[in-house]
Amino acid sequence: MKAIRVHRHGGPEVLSYEEVGIGRPGPGEVLVRNRAIGLNFVDAYFRAGAYAPPGLPFIPGNEGAGEVLEVGQDVIGFAPGDRVAYVETLGSYAEQRIVPVHFLVRLPDSIDVETGAAMMLKGLTAQYLLRRTFRVGPGHTILMHAAAGGVGLILTQWAKHLGATVIGTVGSPEKAALAREAGADHVIGYEDFAGRVREITGGQGADVVYDGVGRVTFEGSLDSLRPFGTFVAFGSASGPIPPFDITLLMRKGSLFATWQLLFEHLKRREDVLAMSRELFDVIASGAVTVPVHARLPLAEAAEAHRRLEARETTGATVLLP
Repeated sequence: MKAIRVHRHGGPEVLSYEEVGIGRPGPGEVLVRNRAIGLNFVDAYFRAGAYAPPGLPFIPGNEGAGEVLEVGQDVIGFAPGDRVAYVETLGSYAEQRIVPVHFLVRLPDSIDVETGAAMMLKGLTAQYLLRRTFRVGPGHTILMHAAAGGVGLILTQWAKHLGATVIGTVGSPEKAALAREAGADHVIGYEDFAGRVREITGGQGADVVYDGVGRVTFEGSLDSLRPFGTFVAFGSASGPIPPFDITLLMRKGSLFATWQLLFEHLKRREDVLAMSRELFDVIASGAVTVPVHARLPLAEAAEAHRRLEARETTGATVLLP
């Protein structure tokens, strides 16, 4: 089968489209034919070496959707032909891949495979940010950075469904239009965004900031919060947040700050199922849509990474084997 492999860390050019072998699924595993593969910033982190893969060479990618080809010993609940999606298992940039059942879910008939591939990592990230890390509800004001990105568009819609006021930052007029279409109440640029948040909230600040940008937005994000507000980091698109003195949180208003990983939220099988069910429900209800704005052949993964890191993408991008 064909797959993308990384033999050395580096830029998009290290993504090599080549023939690789694949074995049979073992106990607790399922062989899946990928019909669509999700593109995420975490893929670039693994490619560049910011996150450590198990070893070199490796196949990148953390989400996908397709159908079951074969099940391993003792696997129950799945059979060949089932439509499925999966998340948080490195190795999705391939025509086929073996998936631990722990991270595999049935894809509802109402959700197509491209949406399924695009929604798992980004949608479950939005789920834990909104429902577990800081439980958003009516009356809350949130600041969402990169509101026109893959996570941003899902989170904005979901937060509005929960009754929150959403302030979104974007980097272009085109992205501003997408954020407004997703339901953002206020769409602002990155220049002095903390000052704009203060203006919008009458000097109070936001209850929570969701920051996947990192280094260039960190301090402004803290300045955007009300006293006892919550700073939630979940990515570092502009680079890692530099080390800081924890008393900075006291000086900025006795703030809470956290960085959580989706993987930690998915350690229990029952949580994989419960979180996925909640995600599927908001999509089935029409409260949240997952826009797939770009489709590229798997062989063009390097170009997909170039566009992603150049901030040329909006919504979700999928790779098609």
